[in-house]
This record gives sequence, structure tokens and C-alpha cells, in this order.
Amino acid sequence: MLLRYLLEPKADKEEVVMKLKKLESSVSTGRKWFRLGNVVHAVQMIQQSSHATDLVPRICLILASLNRVIYFICDTILFVRSVGLASGINKEKWRMWAARHYYYSLLLSLVRDLYEISLQMEQVAHDRSKKEKSPSQDPLVYSVADEETEWLQSFLLLLFQSLKKHPPLLLDTVKNFCDILNPLDQLGIYKSNPGIIGLGGLVSSIAGIITVAYPQMKLKTR
Repeated sequence: MLLRYLLEPKADKEEVVMKLKKLESSVSTGRKWFRLGNVVHAVQMIQQSSHATDLVPRICLILASLNRVIYFICDTILFVRSVGLASGINKEKWRMWAARHYYYSLLLSLVRDLYEISLQMEQVAHDRSKKEKSPSQDPLVYSVADEETEWLQSFLLLLFQSLKKHPPLLLDTVKNFCDILNPLDQLGIYKSNPGIIGLGGLVSSIAGIITVAYPQMKLKTR
């Protein structure tokens, strides 16, 4: 999608653009085949999420997984229509339902990420205050900086330090943020061009590959 968006303005690339459109359609159909088993995985995630000790992540993850189950069901129905097994299905209605539940799932996942980030920031701030009170620590290292920097700069610095200490949280947040661009566009909440959606999908795919290649980079449920 990203390549097609970049090449479309070029007058001599019509044939390449058409091939990319066909490839995009084929890959989309192939992905729907692979998603058929994801309903089972999403149901398993509901069971695993119920064991989370923290209330906020537990509620967010359970509701996110429920919406993901509904999304996969809607997506499967759309797939059945696309291969001609059922012609009486209202494609637009089911497509909007799928986008809506996918959006809810990602939104709840982002709420969980923001909650985890707030906990990490609170921990970093607590550690910083302990260092400031330590007699062996130079009091000017933090106090002068805190006095001279603006509130926004202090907040961004705290956010950066928190995410730096917790790469899986950063990866999960970036992935969910990139994924939510597509349903936001489909539902008309925030319209994006195909280039932005394609770039978001590319970044999300890279983040997903990283979590598969390095399981320790996957955000754990507490």
C-alpha cells in the first residue's frame, strides 16, 4: 500500500501500480485465511487476561480480547462473502462492524498501555526523588534541572526515561498506535491517506516480527 501510494503520482508507473493493487488484494485474501484460527487464540487470551493481578489491565485486556473475537468473526463472514460462499451478506455493514470492534480492541489496548506507562513514570519519578534526597548525590543534578526546565520538557523527559527502561511497553504502544490508524480511517473518525496507513502497517508489522523473534520483547500481563 505504501509503495502504491508513492508510485501513483508518477505517470510512467501505471503498470507497476496495477500490479501492486493486485498484490495488495491477494495478500489481504491470504491474511484472512491465516486469521481463521485467530478466534481461538483471542478466546484463549480472554482466559489468560482474567488471571492478571492488576484490575485495570485485566478489564482492558478482557474487553479488548472480546472485541477482537467479534472482529475476527465479522472478518470471517466478510471472507466467506468474498470467496462466493454466501452472496446475501451486506458487505458494507459487516465491514463497518469489523472496523468498529477492531477499533474498540485497539483503543482498550492503548488504554492499558497508557496505564502501564503512568505506572512506569511514577516509578521513575519515585526513584529520582530518592536520589535527590540521598546525601551522597549532588543535589544540583536534578533540582536545578527541574527548576529551569519547563513542565512539558520535564514530562517528556520522564516519559522517555520510563519507556527506555521498558522496551516491550514502547513496542506494544507503537504497534497499537500504528494499527489504530486503519479503523480510524474506515470509521471516518480521523481520515488518513493510504501512504500513512501503509507506513503504519509497515511499522506495526516490524514491531510484530520483533516480538516473534525476541519473545522477551512482548509485553507481559501482570
